[in-house]
Amino acid sequence: MGYYVGVEPDVKVYVEDLNPGGRETILFLHGWPLSHRAFEYQLNQLPKMGMRCVAMDLRGFGLSDKPFSGYGYDRMAEDVRQVISRLGLKNITLAGHSMGGAIAVRYMGQTGGAGVSRLVLLGAAAPSFVRAPGFPYGFSKDLVTTWVKQCYDDRPQLLRDFGDMFFFQYKTAPLMDWLFDMGLAAAGWAIAFCLISLRDETLFADLGKIQVPTLILQGVRDRVCPYPLGLAQKDGIKNARLIPLETSGHGAFYEDWGRVNQQIESFMQGREL
Repeated sequence: MGYYVGVEPDVKVYVEDLNPGGRETILFLHGWPLSHRAFEYQLNQLPKMGMRCVAMDLRGFGLSDKPFSGYGYDRMAEDVRQVISRLGLKNITLAGHSMGGAIAVRYMGQTGGAGVSRLVLLGAAAPSFVRAPGFPYGFSKDLVTTWVKQCYDDRPQLLRDFGDMFFFQYKTAPLMDWLFDMGLAAAGWAIAFCLISLRDETLFADLGKIQVPTLILQGVRDRVCPYPLGLAQKDGIKNARLIPLETSGHGAFYEDWGRVNQQIESFMQGREL
């Protein structure tokens, strides 16, 4: 079932809630510029394994409200806190892909991981989406700035170009259209403002605040959040395990969905760490 949760006055986010009676709960946070629909191949399967699957659209994306502000990591992590609190979620697994992984990391650092007993980072944009002093991985800030400009000049082309980097393995044209349509459903200003947050915010300090068992699923062929980001997450999080996905790019939630689902299910049952 789907419903809306108020996260601040006049702002509601959409939440898909499958198998509410499941024995374990996982909350999914999608990446830029997608929506909860990106986790279709998890939502198809994990409820069969007895899991309650909750997947939210971040503000500005999918079916959620699209205000003109609130796209920094702190505010978006607060949105996650509101969803966890208002739904009464406890001892959950929090799973974030790409920018959703960055927001999950900020949530853990900001709240101490309230309500969360396990963390899954899937191609997460952490600890930094861009290169920084002492961190020579990711994109240049100048390139991300050009993407912001392109968002205002020709957003559909930006989304097509991003799609071309998304997968390592060949994907059909209809599947690429599915990805493209998710991006088109987002507000242009949300896409631009989130790019600015990806460019300007870092999460080095937040990694050290994570105290729960953490599973890092990282595509070795990822051209958006390259493999060294997964290594940095493992080094920065005390109780973390890194699983390399050798034939996956940034879209491992589809590209290697069988293995991703198996790893998540095993981790949630306490069989990984």
